[in-house]
Amino acid sequence: MIIKRIVIITLSIVVLALVAFGVHRILSSRKGIYTIDGISMVAKTDNRSFLIYQRGAFNEFFLTGVNIGATQPGSFPGELAISKETYLRWFQYIHDMHADVIRVYTTMMPHFYEALYEFNQTSKRPLYLMQGVWINEYDARELGDAFGDEGRLLETFIKDATDLVDIIHGQATLPHQYGFAYGTYTADVSPYVIGWILGVEWDPLFVVGTNSNNQTRPIYEGTYLSNTIEASPFERFLAEAGDRIITYEVENYNFMRPLSFTNWLTTDHLHHPNEPDEKEDMVSVNTENILASSSFISGLFAAYHVYPYYPEFMNYSLTYREHIDDRGNINPYQGYLKDLYDNHTKPVFVAEFGVPASRGKTHDAIHSGFNQGFLSEKAQGEAIAHMLQDIHDADYAGAFVFAWQDEWFKRTWNTMDFDISLRRPLWSNVQTNEQHFGLMAFDPGESGRIRHVDGDPSDWQDSHPVFSSSQLELHIAYDERYVYLYIHAESFDFEFDQLFIPIMTNRDQGNDAIKDTGISFSHAADFLIHIRGSESSVMLVDPYYDPFYFMYHELLNLLPPNPLYRTKNTGLFVSMYQALSAEIYLPQDDLIIPFSKHETGVLIYGNANPDHPDYHSLADFYVQDAHIEIKIPWQMLNISDPSSKMMLSDFYRENGFAHEPIEGMFIGAYHTSDPAIAYHIHMTTTTWEGWETPTYHERLKQSYFIVKEAFKQYR
Repeated sequence: MIIKRIVIITLSIVVLALVAFGVHRILSSRKGIYTIDGISMVAKTDNRSFLIYQRGAFNEFFLTGVNIGATQPGSFPGELAISKETYLRWFQYIHDMHADVIRVYTTMMPHFYEALYEFNQTSKRPLYLMQGVWINEYDARELGDAFGDEGRLLETFIKDATDLVDIIHGQATLPHQYGFAYGTYTADVSPYVIGWILGVEWDPLFVVGTNSNNQTRPIYEGTYLSNTIEASPFERFLAEAGDRIITYEVENYNFMRPLSFTNWLTTDHLHHPNEPDEKEDMVSVNTENILASSSFISGLFAAYHVYPYYPEFMNYSLTYREHIDDRGNINPYQGYLKDLYDNHTKPVFVAEFGVPASRGKTHDAIHSGFNQGFLSEKAQGEAIAHMLQDIHDADYAGAFVFAWQDEWFKRTWNTMDFDISLRRPLWSNVQTNEQHFGLMAFDPGESGRIRHVDGDPSDWQDSHPVFSSSQLELHIAYDERYVYLYIHAESFDFEFDQLFIPIMTNRDQGNDAIKDTGISFSHAADFLIHIRGSESSVMLVDPYYDPFYFMYHELLNLLPPNPLYRTKNTGLFVSMYQALSAEIYLPQDDLIIPFSKHETGVLIYGNANPDHPDYHSLADFYVQDAHIEIKIPWQMLNISDPSSKMMLSDFYRENGFAHEPIEGMFIGAYHTSDPAIAYHIHMTTTTWEGWETPTYHERLKQSYFIVKEAFKQYR
């Protein structure tokens, strides 16, 4: 009887255990959580594959996604101004684009995680999160050593990461600290966080400093991560940080997830002998020197930011520039991807890639044309789709587009001296490519643009001309991105007639006539818009007030000076340029590549109305019968901040770039079929109201829909 009871009790325990186990497996399956030996996971790596637990099994995916920044117009990242309602709307857009993953770089406000949790409760297909952990780059620059100041940077990095562990499990409260996320975190998004990507694009000097100062530091041997004997001190820093983060989550939540470290081409572990800039190939961060123990069952992966135009070896590597893809084209981008993949043993993600749909340009990809700027939204989308296929075909685990939204606060090296840094978020500078990587634009205007450059004058019907003559009327309007001009002429033959529009912004300089013509002005003009057909129209500048000339010919001495350009009122108007690269020397080719520049003053003809089927996002002007519409970016008029009505001062007086108030502009217009005929253009004054709060509305770019179709192929 006793034996029978023992058997019955034992069987009952077994049955209950099996039922409990079954219930647990069902609940885990519903949440997308897998548990083994008391450790829960939502994702893991397996050799070269990245796997996500769905419907009761780990499944391999090629993951597509987007990087989300922390800003919208009017704010810097540290202000964390994006609302929960905005995130929910964006998540729907991203979901509809067939993306799998959102990546963020740092700790977000509580409502970000709340929005992600709420969205995934109602979505049949969840949006996953790759959570980044930011390292204080200012401290890194100051210390020059990851272990400096008795490990202050390391400990802060780990504290931020362990706070994030608590945050994603909905168990954290962060105190208010200006410039950082804060508040009480209650949303448990741990079932949706599929990995950590720790750190930033490492400054090679920071890596070198760490390695130089810590040569006797022993290799790190932790519970979950350790180093190979070849690991550099910086790689030991990464191993310790990663191990302590994994340990914290296991000890406190019995949870682990795949982990990686941000890297980029500058600090990859490949050698690039034809790279002209020593800093771009001076040191390696090789995460192959970080090993996972058998206890770290979720595994390591590699994450890189890979763009097609930078560093220079992407253009000039003897190997990559000879790589031919399956399309039969020279494709250095794919050549690099394959080389990088072949030098890893773990899954590899391209955690950032993309191109900007900006008017301004900063660098060329000389083989593909996937340049850093001066690309239309359509070209942006096509380039992203092309690179996405390259990444997929090179067997990567996934790719995340940079970026979801445009970021008005950003700067670019070839425009940053010409604006006011603290005012950048208040206006949209299309000359700065870094502001326009997004698949979603923030266009000026609360619900739509105030003017469309499309040849339809209906949006000017309530406007009063600022200038009129027997020939034409000139109207002007302003928003946070452009100065808009509308000219209604009595007649205008686009094939034969030419239109001259002089503009004065700085009253103490300029030209009172166009040299070698009979055309003169009532006020000295700093700029001249010259419309002469769809292929040859330009905006020109008085060389005395040309920031490109002053920067590169006078200040930096990278190009030869022209004494005549230092003189006021020469009658000259010259082309407007943006710098792309100083002279460079290619060591393997033994070749000097001269200074390169982009003529940004060329005006592009086309329909600039986003709602029109022929929309061309780079279009500057359009002509329909005798209706001429033009839009000019503020920076091309040397307006350094339109919101506070500031312009660039006299360069030679200031011996550099300074700013002063602008009361308004003088402008006039004249059209003729024979510029040799003498004419005096009367110019009239016009001005605009400044602002402290920009108006804007969201718009999905043409690139969004192209990328949507590209992502769909990999579902």
